[in-house]
Amino acid sequence: MNLGVDLGPLRVSTQYRRLYIAGFVSALGSQATYVTTAYQLKELTHSPIAVGALGLVEVVPLLVFGLYGGVLADHFDRRRLVLGTEFVLLLTAAALVVNATLQRPQSWVLYAVDAVIIMAGSVQGPSLSALNQRLVRHDDQRAAATLANVRNTTSSILGPALGGLVAVAVGPGWVYGFNVATFTISLALLLTLAPTGRGGGDGDLVASLVAGLRYARSRPDIVGTYVVDLLAMALAYPVVMLPFVAARFPEHYALSLLYLALPSGALLATVTASWSRRVHRYGRAVIVAAVTWGLGIAVFGYSTSFVVVMAGLVVAGGADAVSGIFRQTMWNESIPPDVRGRMAGVELISYSLGPTAGQFRAGLMTAWTSLRFSLTVGGLASAGSVAVVAGALPQLWAFDVRNDPHVAHVRALRAAEHD
Repeated sequence: MNLGVDLGPLRVSTQYRRLYIAGFVSALGSQATYVTTAYQLKELTHSPIAVGALGLVEVVPLLVFGLYGGVLADHFDRRRLVLGTEFVLLLTAAALVVNATLQRPQSWVLYAVDAVIIMAGSVQGPSLSALNQRLVRHDDQRAAATLANVRNTTSSILGPALGGLVAVAVGPGWVYGFNVATFTISLALLLTLAPTGRGGGDGDLVASLVAGLRYARSRPDIVGTYVVDLLAMALAYPVVMLPFVAARFPEHYALSLLYLALPSGALLATVTASWSRRVHRYGRAVIVAAVTWGLGIAVFGYSTSFVVVMAGLVVAGGADAVSGIFRQTMWNESIPPDVRGRMAGVELISYSLGPTAGQFRAGLMTAWTSLRFSLTVGGLASAGSVAVVAGALPQLWAFDVRNDPHVAHVRALRAAEHD
């Protein structure tokens, strides 16, 4: 089989390789903690609204720190920003360990720690995105996007499976302790990265933020990728409801398999994505993949067959992976390095706010109607809204990497860096 994974970026750049491994290790623990927090909150409250409210407490810190995280990434040493926020994330894992050891763990602690996690992650994310662009050659950006999907989906398979099994078998505290260990390892790796120097931001932070948003407005094709992902996730993000879906089936392993389905589909689509090298119209690929995501979630929500439910999630996960490959490649090939951090802040909001809002929407609609109705209608609404965006933003539909002037400009800039 001609697999779609090119290991070139890992072979060429030692710095990128270290950053990649550190990201995988920390993501493994974070994914395990993510599902464990939802499970622990369900056990403490027995309420789908309470579980869905995890998304609600994330909205404000995500919006504020996502935007300013991008500004900071263009003004300061990105390595230092990544190191500082990674240490804060380690402290949040330690706080969850302490809460889990209490005779009566407090649900409010889960909400508070979740908010801090979002704050730190929102500051860290743009710096990581900018570092990935800087450490990978321009012509290797698609390979790096595919490698990122492999890392993210693998951690999304192993982390939730580990978290779900350990949390049920021996308790959430053990999962949180594992996360402390993974953050410790990732910090050790990140310390070996060379200083990056400040980014390309000029003037005060507010002016820099305004300049970044002005650039975003000048790129309706890029904004379209944000809108598509935001709508797809806000209307059809299913993960927070998986414990309730699993309760519909008698199989004791249902929850673990449901958590595995989305990342398994993503991993399958990623390692067989050699065909993506022949696709030059990135915008169309993003739109078709997002519509497929919504339809897959609709099938998942409507069916009462466990096999079909799993198939819907696998298809949706594969479609999301394809969308992610083309979105990330489009961003890194067409956004100039001096504004990359600020645009990564907007990107982080787009791909994080969607699941955050989707968690609360799914929980609230499930409480008001039914689980089946919430998931099915959400999936159909997701597919329909993305189709509307395709018509409303023709620049996204028309994007072609072969003749796009922004891509040519960034390629020239990256070539000048190495002259």
